[in-house]
Amino acid sequence: MSVVYLSLGSNMGNRENVLALSIEEIGKRIGTVTKVSSKHETEPWGFISTNKFINMAIEVDTELSSQEVSERVHKIEDDLGRTRSNNAAGYEDRVIDIDILMIDNIISDESDLTLPHPKMHLREFVIFPLCEIAPNIIHPILGCSIKDIKTDMTKTL
Repeated sequence: MSVVYLSLGSNMGNRENVLALSIEEIGKRIGTVTKVSSKHETEPWGFISTNKFINMAIEVDTELSSQEVSERVHKIEDDLGRTRSNNAAGYEDRVIDIDILMIDNIISDESDLTLPHPKMHLREFVIFPLCEIAPNIIHPILGCSIKDIKTDMTKTL
């Protein structure tokens, strides 16, 4: 059994509904959702848009491999209406965005899946919800807790 931490975000359509559907589908296709953060409304990161995001973090217990989790996350995004453009930066409005933040303490740098997520520690919209549900987990590369990462972020605000 592995513990997976996911970040969910939506800034198009019925954001709350699509987040609820995402959590439901993750429970059906990936594993047991054991923790869910509150919703955080945030400005877009990496691009300009008038549409604010709602972001959350969830914890999931799964029997799947990291590759299977990744494949199923992409399928859930596709099924819920996510479209991917050829935008070079990769940042744009989206119905749903599900990022794999961490799976246990796995460190991996595959072409299609990097663990832990390489930018998670730079993003308040990821760290603040994650800290609600898993403040004491240790980032396997940085060697510090999510709570410590959040504390460092709040010092610069």
